[in-house]
Amino acid sequence: MKYFNYILIFTAATLFFLLVILMTTKYLQEKLEFLRPQRYEELRRFIKPEKLLTRQILAALITISLFFIGQMFFGVKKMQIAVPVSCGFGIGAFFAVFWYYHHKLVRRKADFESRILDLTMGLSNSMRSGLALGQSLELLNKRMDGPMQEELTTLLGEYRTGKTLPEAFERMYNRMPSEDLYLLSTAISLSTKSGGSLTEVLEEMSQLIRERSEFQERLKNMTAQGRFEATVISCAPFAAFVLLYSIDPVLMRPLITTGTGWLVIGVVCLLITIGYFVLKKITTVEV
Repeated sequence: MKYFNYILIFTAATLFFLLVILMTTKYLQEKLEFLRPQRYEELRRFIKPEKLLTRQILAALITISLFFIGQMFFGVKKMQIAVPVSCGFGIGAFFAVFWYYHHKLVRRKADFESRILDLTMGLSNSMRSGLALGQSLELLNKRMDGPMQEELTTLLGEYRTGKTLPEAFERMYNRMPSEDLYLLSTAISLSTKSGGSLTEVLEEMSQLIRERSEFQERLKNMTAQGRFEATVISCAPFAAFVLLYSIDPVLMRPLITTGTGWLVIGVVCLLITIGYFVLKKITTVEV
C-alpha cells in the first residue's frame, strides 16, 4: 500500500508538471517573440517546432521518472523532497533538448560563415575569368559542401523561378544573418543598380573578410584558456564527489540516500549550470 501511494503521488505530480509545461509553453508562444513560430524558422532545418516540443516533454517526463525511481531505490521516502527534486531535473531536461538543437544551429552558422571568404574569392576569380555572376554561382555550388552548398542551391532555385540575384541574396541573408554576407549582398545589389565593377569590389571584400577572420582567430586563441577554465570549474564538483565517494562511501552516501542530499545535489547542479553560462558569457567576445 505504501508503494502504491508513492506511485499515485508520482503520477499526480507528473501530470501536474505536464499540464504546467503545456500551459507555460502556450503562454510564451503568445506573449514572447522569441518563442513565436517564425522564430523557429531557423530550427526547421533540423526539426519541426511541434516535434521539438514533443521531444522536450518526453525528455522531461523520462528524466522525472528516472530520478524519482532512483530516489526510491536509494531510500528517499519524503515525497515533499523527492517530487520537487525530480521535477527540477525534469525542467532541466526540457530546456536541454532545445539547447541541443540550438547548438547544432550555431555550429551550422559557424560553418556557413567560415565559407563566405571562399564564396567571395570564388566569385571574384570566376568573374575575372569572364563568367557572369549567375554562372559563377552555378560553378561554386558544385564545388562547395555543407551549409554553404545548401544555401547556394536555395538561392539558385529562387533565381531560376524569377527572382533577381540581389533579391535572392537578401533572402539568403535573412535565413543566415552574417555581417560578411550582408556586405556581399549589399555589394551585389549596388553593383547591379549602378553598373560598377563587381570584380574589384569582391577582391577588396575578400581582403577585408580575410583580415577579419585572422583577427577573430587570434581573439579565439586568446580566450581559449578562459573557456577551458569554465569547463574545468564546472566539472570539478562532480569529480570531487566521485573521488570522495570512492575514498569514504559512508561519508558521502547521505547525499544519495536522503531527501536533503538530493535537494543539495539539485541546487549544486543549478548553480554549476548558471556559473558555466556566466563564465562562458565573460569569455565570449563579439566582433
